[in-house]
Amino acid sequence: MRLAAFMKTALKKTGRRPSMEMCEQMLHEMVTLRERAPEVSGSVACTVDGLRIACDLAGDRADQTAALSAALLSLSRRMADIAGKGAMEETLVSASAGFAALYPAGPTIVLTVVAEPGTNLGLLRLEGRKTAAALAAIATRNP
Repeated sequence: MRLAAFMKTALKKTGRRPSMEMCEQMLHEMVTLRERAPEVSGSVACTVDGLRIACDLAGDRADQTAALSAALLSLSRRMADIAGKGAMEETLVSASAGFAALYPAGPTIVLTVVAEPGTNLGLLRLEGRKTAAALAAIATRNP
């Protein structure tokens, strides 16, 4: 199971086991995001270090997506800082076959949302931020 693999990796890195309940609550929020925004094909929540917490993506690229999400979050935060534009709120990657959007979910988590071509970007932004806030709240309740 995907959550079990994450827990083993996190245990090696942090010395403590993350809450299975937290992972399941985050996955529930991510599934709800896909239900609210039909063009969303999936999402990944990970730590700012690139460790996957929960995955609602098809296929086997969750760990790669998590690692790249953490790197892109770091770069995006640095760019916002250098540009003097305040705190980073969102990074949108627009590609020929759809979108990937990254949202910070508190100080230690990043949510990456993958969406299809023709996605309503306003809805994606609204629902992505709402889900990121829910993930941040879950992380706060489950340290």
